[in-house]
Amino acid sequence: MLARLLAPPFVLDAPGSQDRRKVGLTKVLQWLEQYPGQTWQDRWLVSGADAAGNIDWRHLATRWLQSAGLAYRTRKNDFTALGSGILPLISGDVIRPSLSWLLTPGTVQILTAEMARSRDPEGFAALVDVCRRDPANATTKDGALRRIATIMAAKGGMVRDITAGDCVEMVELLLSMATEGPVTTSAYFYQLLHAMGVFPEAAPSTVRVVSGRAQGQISVEKMIDRYQIACRPVRDLLVDYMREHQLSVDYTSLRQLAFGLGKLFWEDLEEHHPGIDSLRLAPDIAAAWKQRIAMKKIRSKNASGEIVETEVPRTTKGLNYLAMVRSFYLDLAQWAIDDPTCWGVWAAPCPIREEEMSRRKEHASRKSRMDQRTRERLPVLPTLARTIDTERTLAAERLAAAQATTPGDEFTTAGQCWRRSVNKNPTAKVWADDPHTGKRRDLTPEEHRAFFAWAIVEVLRRTGIRVEELTELSHHSLV
Repeated sequence: MLARLLAPPFVLDAPGSQDRRKVGLTKVLQWLEQYPGQTWQDRWLVSGADAAGNIDWRHLATRWLQSAGLAYRTRKNDFTALGSGILPLISGDVIRPSLSWLLTPGTVQILTAEMARSRDPEGFAALVDVCRRDPANATTKDGALRRIATIMAAKGGMVRDITAGDCVEMVELLLSMATEGPVTTSAYFYQLLHAMGVFPEAAPSTVRVVSGRAQGQISVEKMIDRYQIACRPVRDLLVDYMREHQLSVDYTSLRQLAFGLGKLFWEDLEEHHPGIDSLRLAPDIAAAWKQRIAMKKIRSKNASGEIVETEVPRTTKGLNYLAMVRSFYLDLAQWAIDDPTCWGVWAAPCPIREEEMSRRKEHASRKSRMDQRTRERLPVLPTLARTIDTERTLAAERLAAAQATTPGDEFTTAGQCWRRSVNKNPTAKVWADDPHTGKRRDLTPEEHRAFFAWAIVEVLRRTGIRVEELTELSHHSLV
């Protein structure tokens, strides 16, 4: 295996990088050799490296190297060497990490370049040619190529061996990861492969169609049938009513109307009053329904991680749903005059009075909440103003000190020591490294954000204008 992976096309151009790869590859294979298995993939799975993720697996290998006396004196050197050594094993299709491993916590560094150089140069060249003709931005294209390289690493084969099912699996995994933290869920990589002609001619142009997530606009019958209304005549009435409105409202409003009338109104009534079949509601039934619609259920996790349901009052939307039902009754009454044969049988007194639609109480409640927030936050306003002013001053001093320092030299601001970063390529930004943690920070946007945070707070508190007015401020407004 060493002989194969230390020969072209896996050899790096830089001799130093190739030496580090050789050392790292040897250490990875020596570690995996301690586990049972007929293939290197078997040993990889048995070792627990795949379950650990693409960072933590190195800690497992490093501990064994230390116990076997094969580790560097500096732990960080082993960490870097193992990362360099795993790349030829992946690109050479010796091991196939899972998609979750390849994406946790992030895509393996330079995986795209390694796959394009040693696995499928022609396939990636064709992808780059498609990218060149596409108007998408560079970040989106780079992310798509990275996803394609990830699929190849997990599934094996070349670019043209990727299937629509592989893309669906990737999209589903990204969507599940997005619930736990910020993850780019773009499916542009599917469109790139489709434009390249990887999939059959009948394949849809977007992965949402393949995965079943894109069902398009559904009919009014399907909108209402989602709520499984037991009374067939009422179900047909709601369908006919929505069909009358279909040409005068947009699709989103139509779906909202179906939810309000089908789910919140009639399904709720059938749930609490089985067998109901008339729009003529008794006063107690109407009053109980209005109390229920005034509240909504919210699911959340408690301290022990269990999902619990709590009821909270609806705000503006509660009145909107009441307005839908009131319009429904008033429309039926009006239509019954024009066409009594079709609509007359359903005409009934509206259970929602006009005074119940007044938004005065809702507006007063909203103002009360706003005033309460102001009372809570006003005492800490001086602390906020003082803190952002201090941060603005420190950020400006840090940037000025870094600009006056030669790259590679250290400087001190506010009692903290920094080292001016050395960049291979000239850049307008100023970077600095923390000598203790090694963390690099971009001082230029930090100073920019600190200044405008201070400017925003000062303008708001000194003028009393609203946020909407702040975003529209211009030089003419100031002078």
